[in-house]
Amino acid sequence: MKALQFDKTGDLSALRYVEVPTPVPGADEVLVQIKAAGLNPSDVKNVLGRFPYTTLPRIPGRDFAGIVVEGPQALIGQEVWGTGRELGFFADGSHAQFVKLPANGVALKPTHLSFAQAASLGVPYTTAWDALERSLVTTGTRLLVIGGGAVGSAALALAKVRGAQVLAAARRPEQVKDLQAQGYQTLQLDKPEDLGAQVNAVYAGGADVIFDTTGFWLPASVPALAAFGRIAIIAAPADGHVQLPALALYRKGGSVVGINSLLYGVQACAAMLEQFGSFFDQGLLPLPEGLVESPLAEGLERYAEVNQGSGDKVILLP
Repeated sequence: MKALQFDKTGDLSALRYVEVPTPVPGADEVLVQIKAAGLNPSDVKNVLGRFPYTTLPRIPGRDFAGIVVEGPQALIGQEVWGTGRELGFFADGSHAQFVKLPANGVALKPTHLSFAQAASLGVPYTTAWDALERSLVTTGTRLLVIGGGAVGSAALALAKVRGAQVLAAARRPEQVKDLQAQGYQTLQLDKPEDLGAQVNAVYAGGADVIFDTTGFWLPASVPALAAFGRIAIIAAPADGHVQLPALALYRKGGSVVGINSLLYGVQACAAMLEQFGSFFDQGLLPLPEGLVESPLAEGLERYAEVNQGSGDKVILLP
C-alpha cells in the first residue's frame, strides 16, 4: 500500500511517500480501507520530534474515516471513523491506504457526514467532548470558550447541544466575525486585564466554566470565573509556564482541569464518537465546511503548509 512514513524525527524532510506492506489484522482487529484522513497539527509535531514516545519507523495520522474490509463479520463493509493516542505514535496511523486497529476501536460513521467530513472531526471533537465532560458542562452551565480554532468551535457546538449557555471569545477580528456568523455571542479579546469585566458584563458573577484553547489566557480567566468555577486548558506557552494568580483562584474555590486527547486510546475515543456522532444525524451539530481535500501523494506539501501556520483543515485522500 501507499503511505506517508518517517524513520527519524526533527525535520519534515524525514517524511516520505512510500510503498509498504499492507497490515494484516490479528484476532479481534479490523483492517480499514482509508477513504479520508485528517491532518492535525499534532501529526506535524510528531514528525518534528515533539512526542518522545513515538517509535520508528512510523506512519503518522490519528483521524480517519473508511470502510472495514477485514475483521469480524458484523463489521465488514461498514463505514466507520476513528482516532486515538496509539495511531501515528506507537502504532501505524491513518496517512495510508489502510490501517489496522482493535475492532472496538472504530465507531460507525454518522450517515450525514461524508468520509472527508468525518475524518476532519476526530481530534477536535474528542478533545472538546472531554473538556466539557471533565469540567462538568451541562444544562444551564455558563460557559466561555476562548479561541476561534477547531477545538473551540467544537466545544461551542457540543455545549449548545448539552443545553449550556455559551459565550465565545477570540482575539483576531476574522475569528470574531466567523464565530458571530455561526450564531455565537462573541467577545473581542484585547487586554488580558479586561477579560474579567467583559465576561461579568454578560454573566453576572462570572462564568461557571472557562475553556481556554489558546494556552495564554489562564491567568486572565481567574477574574472572569464564578465561585466554584472550572478552567479547562489544552495548551500552554512555548516554555510551558504561566503565572497563575493562586490567591484569587482558591478564594473563588476554582479549579484548573488539564485536557489532553493523547490520554485516550482508540477504544475510548470510539466510545466518545458513538456518543456525539448521533447528534450529526439528528441535525443538532453543524456539518464541517471549508475542508481542503488533497491526494495522499501530495501529503508532504500539505504537512509543510500546516507547519507554516496554514489554518486550513486538510483532508488527505489515499
